[in-house]
This record gives sequence, structure tokens and C-alpha cells, in this order.
Amino acid sequence: MKAVRFHEYGTPEVLRYEDVEQPVPGVGEVRIRVAATSFNPVEGTIRAGVMQGPIPIRLPHTPGIDVAGTVDALGDDVAGFDIGDLVIGALPLTSTGAAAEYVIVPARILAAAPTSIPLVDVAGLPVVGLTAWQALFDHAKLTTGQRVLINGAGGVVGGYAVQLAKNAGAYVIATTGPRSSEQARTAGADEIHGPGIPELSEPVDVVLNFAPIAPEQMAALAAVIRDGGVLVNTTVWMPAASDEARGVRGVNLFFRPDGEQLAELVTLLDAGKLHLGVTRRVPLAELAQVHAEVATAPINGKIVFVAPGAPVPPPAGQR
Repeated sequence: MKAVRFHEYGTPEVLRYEDVEQPVPGVGEVRIRVAATSFNPVEGTIRAGVMQGPIPIRLPHTPGIDVAGTVDALGDDVAGFDIGDLVIGALPLTSTGAAAEYVIVPARILAAAPTSIPLVDVAGLPVVGLTAWQALFDHAKLTTGQRVLINGAGGVVGGYAVQLAKNAGAYVIATTGPRSSEQARTAGADEIHGPGIPELSEPVDVVLNFAPIAPEQMAALAAVIRDGGVLVNTTVWMPAASDEARGVRGVNLFFRPDGEQLAELVTLLDAGKLHLGVTRRVPLAELAQVHAEVATAPINGKIVFVAPGAPVPPPAGQR
């Protein structure tokens, strides 16, 4: 089969599109005929070698944390899936990835693919959707009527967080750059502010930080949280601020694969309560070019890498 791999850490030029052996599923695993995977910024840092401590991988390594495709083979003791099922998943960060024609995935982290979205496009959902979900509900314990500030709401994860928070009945305050303020508005934000720490009429219960910020800005975010609230941060190079005197917790989030939570996101998609953002489709063989592109300029929306031979229908309506 064809796969993209890197045999040493470095710039995007280390990525090779090459022939590798087709994998065989073990106990509790399925083999997926990949329709698409996607680009997540953390994959660029893994390739560059700057995440060897928190995310140890074995070389050569195939990137591609997200996967959408068709179950092709079953290992022993797999329940709930059959050959031919359309599925999506987010792989463990240290696993062999899905930038290939086939990939092995633990069955427990998979969910049935949505029926309302082309399979190749939904490859852009798992990591970012789970990150937003886990930030809001696993760590912040968001409840109806709470006020949440989302710093970096114009990004992909931020856009899902706005939608999920509104679905949960929260009042959502978004900070975005000028190019993405309309995206936050479309996602349902109640207030939209420019970059930086906004002046608020009253404190918030929850802050989610999805943007690279300076230490003084992180501390300022904690200061707008009411006593007993929480700040959830996904920029792992900048620890979340806390305020023990006021009971404000700081949480640093690494997403984790979770098939049940992914199924919840799929249900929301098919019900029209969650919407994919802009998705750009690129052939898998061009993965290295995209890594080089995003190293020089930010991207808008998600890029999905379409595996050879995958059916590519017209894009679904996106917003």
C-alpha cells in the first residue's frame, strides 16, 4: 500500500510518499480502508521533533491522527462493527497514523460515520471536535446558563467550541482576529471581541484558550473568571494560569480518543445542530507540500488528505 512516512525528524522534506506493507489487525482492532485523514498543527511539531517528550513515537512514523474510511478487516474480539461499515476516529497521538491507504485502529475509539456529510470531509472532525468537547464538558463541566469566554474562537477548534457551548445553553463570548469574526458569529457567539483580553460586563464561569498567548495574557484570562471557575488551555507550551486564592482552576488539555464522545458529535452533525467549517481536499500524495505551506502561513478551516481510490463526491453544504 501507499503511505506517507518520515524516517527522521525535520522539515517537511523528510516526509516520503512510499510503499509499505499492508497492516494486519490484532485483538480488539480493525483495519480501515482510508478515505481521508486531515492536517492538525500538532502533527507538524511531531514531525519536527519538538514533541518527543510528551508524544514519543517510533520511526519511521506515519502521520494522520484523524481517520475516516471503511472497515476492511476485523481482529479477534471486535464487537459493534462489521466489514463494510463507514467509520471515523481519532488515533492515539503515538500510534501509526492514517496518512496511508490502510490503517489499524482500536475498535473502541471508532464511531459510525455521519450520513449527512461526505466521508472524506468528516475526516476533519475527530481531533478538533473531541478537543472542543473535552474542554467544555470533561474539564470545564459546562452547564446551562453559564458564561464562557473562548479565546481563539475563530479557529477550527474554537468554532466547534462555540457551537457546542451554545447547544448546551451557555452565553458565549468570543475573541477572534478580524478575518474570522464572521465565522464566530455564524457559529453562534453572543459577543465578539477582537484579539486580546476583552473588557467584560461581568466575570465568566469558564475560559477556553485556543490561541498562542504571552504569560501575562494567560494571567489576565484567569483574572476575568469568577471565583471557583476554570481556565482550560490547549497551547501546551504555555501552562494554564490558576488562582488558588479564588478557587480558579487551570487545566492543560491533551485530547484523548473517545468513540462514545465522537458518536455524540456525529449525532449533532446529522441533526443539523453542529456544522463543519470550510474543508479543503488535497490528494494524500501532496501531504508534504501542505506541511510546507502551513509552516509559512495560517490556514483557514481544515485540510483533508484524500487517499488513492477514495470516492470524492461534491462537498456538502458548508458554513
